[in-house]
Amino acid sequence: MNEPTKDDSRAPDVQIVDAPTTRVHDPSDLLGLVLSALGVLAVLVAVVSAQGTTAGVAQDVRGFSWLLRRVLVFPVAILEGLVTLIAPVAVLTELAVRRHGRQLLQVGAAGLAALALCVATTSALTTFGSTELLHGLSVSRDGRWLLSVPASVAALAGLLTAAGPRGRRRTVLWSWNLLWVSLGIVLVTGQVSLSGAAVALLLGRVAGLGVRFMSGVQSERAYGSALVAAIRRAGFDPARLVRVADADEHRMYDLTTTATEHLRVVVLDGDRQVVGALARLWRSVRLRGIEGRSLVSLRQAVERTALLAYAARTAGVRTPQPLGIAEAQDSMLVIEGLTGAAVPLRLVDDAHVTDELLHAIWGQLRSAHDAGIAHRALTSDTILVEQEAGVPVVWLVGWDSGDVASTELARRMDLTQLVALIAVRVGAARALESAAAVLPRQDIAAIGPLLQSVVLPQRTREEMRAHSGLLEELRSALVERLPGTDVEPEQVTRFGVRTVLTVVLPVVAVVVILTSINVDEIGTALTSSDWRWSAVAFGLGLATYVGAGLTFAAFAPVRVSLRSATLVHAVGAFVSLAAPAGVGSAALNLRLLTRRGVSASLAVATVALVQVSQFVVTIALLLLLSLVSGSNDTTLFAPGPGALIAMGAVLVGLAAALLFPGVRRWAVRTTMPTVRQTWPRLVDVLGHPGRVALAILGNVMLTMGYVLAFDASLAAFGQHRGIVEVAVIYLVGNAAGAAIPTPGGIGTIEVTLIGGLTAAGVNAGVAASAVVLFRLLTFWLPIPLGWVAMRHMRRTGEL
Repeated sequence: MNEPTKDDSRAPDVQIVDAPTTRVHDPSDLLGLVLSALGVLAVLVAVVSAQGTTAGVAQDVRGFSWLLRRVLVFPVAILEGLVTLIAPVAVLTELAVRRHGRQLLQVGAAGLAALALCVATTSALTTFGSTELLHGLSVSRDGRWLLSVPASVAALAGLLTAAGPRGRRRTVLWSWNLLWVSLGIVLVTGQVSLSGAAVALLLGRVAGLGVRFMSGVQSERAYGSALVAAIRRAGFDPARLVRVADADEHRMYDLTTTATEHLRVVVLDGDRQVVGALARLWRSVRLRGIEGRSLVSLRQAVERTALLAYAARTAGVRTPQPLGIAEAQDSMLVIEGLTGAAVPLRLVDDAHVTDELLHAIWGQLRSAHDAGIAHRALTSDTILVEQEAGVPVVWLVGWDSGDVASTELARRMDLTQLVALIAVRVGAARALESAAAVLPRQDIAAIGPLLQSVVLPQRTREEMRAHSGLLEELRSALVERLPGTDVEPEQVTRFGVRTVLTVVLPVVAVVVILTSINVDEIGTALTSSDWRWSAVAFGLGLATYVGAGLTFAAFAPVRVSLRSATLVHAVGAFVSLAAPAGVGSAALNLRLLTRRGVSASLAVATVALVQVSQFVVTIALLLLLSLVSGSNDTTLFAPGPGALIAMGAVLVGLAAALLFPGVRRWAVRTTMPTVRQTWPRLVDVLGHPGRVALAILGNVMLTMGYVLAFDASLAAFGQHRGIVEVAVIYLVGNAAGAAIPTPGGIGTIEVTLIGGLTAAGVNAGVAASAVVLFRLLTFWLPIPLGWVAMRHMRRTGEL
């Protein structure tokens, strides 16, 4: 923060010591930019997936064009030109007259950026867009379809967005009104398409908000005389106002009134409210047991904070009392009593962190919990400590994230947050000892399942980085104090990074597929494909379950019938809807073995051996196919110069990384457990040549079944490629599906297979049709069979 400066000019009767105002990067601009970009994607998807609806709406709008032409005196083109010329000139002129030179440049840059973005988007759509997409964004003129994403609309929208809110300047308000009127006219008269106009407007918003966020905007926060006027409206007459230098989340001021009262002013700013509200909403959505919250206004947030403070004081918690609330510009302020000489817990010397102080902290939290109040954001900054006659006095502040009538889980999270932040200062054993001196036994036991980093606030997680393994120490100390206590982590998150990826990646893949291929052509191709080859592909897909069952039965340390081994892999077809490719089958194999009495370590070693054998046999098959095919064309396997450079860079990077001891230790730590588990089982299996032969046969059936099914799907559309080429394309696509954790490889496998076939010279529409048919026959149709198999195996007790 900048050094405080005296600001007496704006409030001559009040001494103000404050930091000078600065331009701010408003988070709401960034949020609007993201939403506008998502809006562009939504429009493009809607154009393709709901083309009939969008075309119908556009046709209804253009149905009034005959009436409008009779009303209009000037040609539509002249009217549109005047609007796109007059509006920006008016805005720029006002900014120049008011001598807002920086904003003048900002507005001009936004208009140019929007124009460039629109031109780039139009070029990309023309080059990569599907026929349906281009048709939905086009209008018919003189019997020809022309792409209509008006760059003038995008430029004007970007310019007006960068100029700021409509209520601030009349030229901006009237320019937006003129833009909407002219846009309605050109839509009705068929000059542009409805979807094209929407894309142009949203692109303009993206550019305008992007320029605003990067360059910053003049702060709308209350400072100086505005702040003093708000304090007076709250019922206090200020004499001196001094900015608190170490305030973290909100602006804080020490207020001295003309009646020599010493108070604290907490100022909440609108631009900061956006970030805080989104963070709280995200936490409520992600964590279980925390009620969801809608985005509230700044006024509602302040009123909620005051309510929590009043409720906490009524419950006997020592927290500052709100004395007044007022609004000023884009800020809300709360005037409250001072906390004396209290300082945050993080600033208290270790020598002064006594057992008496720790008991006082736990006592304050228990008082809140007894009244059903949860804090939800306990950190070393929200706990204030002072001394009164040698006795430690504790204050709890920062109730803006709290809850009245809170859930049991929310209160348990408070206990976990507090024991963790105390453990950072005094260690795990002493932290639990201090809790046990105040809390009931059942409350202490409830902490164990929540000792997870996701429950802790960001400040506490940062402090714990210097104390590696502290959560494990807390679990051990808890079990030592209360033997038999459950410390198995409880599922408190509704989703994590992996879950987000499994949702986002398939959606992105679907968007790519819908916007880059001709859906109508695929439907026509599927109906005209040769059903006999489709039947062959479906049969080969089912044969892969028998192959996987053979390998599993051969490597199993106990007797597993081929029927059971085949059925469990059929169940994997159903489980793959919720698990990444390859993960579901491995988990089912583990469960089948453990249900038959196999130890967990031996079961893991068996499943790892199955997966390693599949990889080895697949590589061997590729080499064998290249020899048996008799082809002298080595270009299929010969990498180009770019690929050689990339592979060389990867190898050099790996070699350089292994020079560091930390990287070597990580590599050993990662690979050695698998080697130790697999090697003894491999030695045991190699002593039975018959089992090895069955395992190899099963892996060949598994790999070749899918390769031949893929080849049959191509043959259904009259495409006949070399078996080696088909195998390479399939195996690369399958590897991509296994590498990216989407359920069943949905999206990633399709995109990779279509790209591989297209690169091999297959028509894009035919490639997409063949891939859709292949995935339909080998992934989607077996799912009901997998469900039936799962019901059967559960009924018989095998799963």
